[in-house]
Amino acid sequence: MKNIAVLVSGGGTNLQALINAQKSGEIINGRISCVISSNEKAYALERAKQNGIASRVIKRRDFQTQCEYDDALRDILKEEKADLVVLAGFMTIFGGSVINEFENRIINIHPSLIPSFCGKGFYGLHVHEAALQRGVKLTGATAHFVNEICDGGPIIIQKAVETQPDDTPETLQKRVMEQAEWKILPKAVSLFCQDKLKVENGKVIISE
Repeated sequence: MKNIAVLVSGGGTNLQALINAQKSGEIINGRISCVISSNEKAYALERAKQNGIASRVIKRRDFQTQCEYDDALRDILKEEKADLVVLAGFMTIFGGSVINEFENRIINIHPSLIPSFCGKGFYGLHVHEAALQRGVKLTGATAHFVNEICDGGPIIIQKAVETQPDDTPETLQKRVMEQAEWKILPKAVSLFCQDKLKVENGKVIISE
């Protein structure tokens, strides 16, 4: 049974999707062992409490340098014996030491079909605003491994969602979450926990 550490900063809707998937048996050979927040007021911490999941808070402003923060986050993940790290709306940047320690063991969910509308500055409603401004007919979500390039890690699963003529960024965000993010993130996590994901030449190979 693999230990899953979920990193959050806000409401925790993707965390809730993972909790629901765990309860329904969709996540095979894995359990959410801890929730780590960069914000002590994040509602995601309440979701963890309600479901008996241990939680911790680590705030960037408590550290003088990025390197110190990275090292502290890495050490917490090691203390928690995390086999997999899931970024579920984690809005704090981390780098080097965490990524190196957990190479191909950090999964992020991004609300677009990468490589569209991704990278620096593309987060939250900004992604959906850009998609609607461009007039795309299809958008969606991507579950991917995290590397040192923002949204540049190997793609695990993608799911498309149609845009509608009367969409606002808010309505599109909601539909992408419901139809794509909340479905493919638990699936990617379960595949990892079953040792069915392998990275070769920058691409993810899924074994059945």
